[in-house]
Amino acid sequence: MDVFLHKLTDIIAAADQGDPKASSIIGRVEQYLSNHPNITVIDPLNNVRILLNRYGYYTILEDEVSLQNIGVFTPTFAEFTTANIEQNIEIMRQRGVTFPVICKPTLAHGSKSAHEMVLIFNERGLNVCKPPCVVQSFVNHNAVLHKVFLVGNRYHICQRPSLKNFYASDDIDPIFYSTGEVCKADSQSTLSILDPHDKPDVTMHPNEDKIKSIIKVLRKRIGLLLAGFDVVIDNVSGNHAVIDINVFPSYDNFPNFFNHLLDCIQDNVRILNGDSSYDDCVNNHRPNGLINIGVSSVQYGVTGMNIN
Repeated sequence: MDVFLHKLTDIIAAADQGDPKASSIIGRVEQYLSNHPNITVIDPLNNVRILLNRYGYYTILEDEVSLQNIGVFTPTFAEFTTANIEQNIEIMRQRGVTFPVICKPTLAHGSKSAHEMVLIFNERGLNVCKPPCVVQSFVNHNAVLHKVFLVGNRYHICQRPSLKNFYASDDIDPIFYSTGEVCKADSQSTLSILDPHDKPDVTMHPNEDKIKSIIKVLRKRIGLLLAGFDVVIDNVSGNHAVIDINVFPSYDNFPNFFNHLLDCIQDNVRILNGDSSYDDCVNNHRPNGLINIGVSSVQYGVTGMNIN
């Protein structure tokens, strides 16, 4: 076997939560890979584990000064490990988290509940939070989400519907929703319909340089070849907020996905076999080693990347 390509995310998550069957499966996989170090693994299990915990990867992004300096940020967030509302309010205050907030399970994969969210507008609404969970300040972004799909050093950006603009209020009860109901390409949720006073005069588009910088940080700090992340653009500042990262996403509408996937696999097999020119290509050590498919954007609709 030359390549081990997997989507074991949910099984890894279950194993890490103590599920005996999942633990047995992952244990056998890890033992096999340990016994066969020459196999190319896409992606390494320990790298995948980084993205199983929202609080963990939000912290990685928060600590990246290089992103802050160019107007890329992660909205302020805090983790709740208790249902004590007074204690959680204090945690939010210390972390600078402001209403409205999105409450998300800390575990980012492993069950349907990982994608079930709650929009909370005030302190009394915090009673619906089920720890362990993460609360994150909501950023108004005119109901537009930008999903970035990565295959090695290629990427593609898709625009999706998202939540409309919301504001803190003492009168509004929490709103429960699933990301699948709101943010899929064909979603038609009423939660995405902008109020008349919020309709923008100009649509803001993602900044390519900022997207490349985010990709570069993710490759450096997390090291996944198959991943995706969600970006929203603050409708006041224009800054780009990274609100989620996903392992081996769906690749909806990624042009010629399988061709790019096979190229990515081939590159990494050659790296493992000691071909230094391919090593330079994938790790972006020099400009002429990069795969830039921007010239194919007319034919394929793919956004090229050059992240020196």
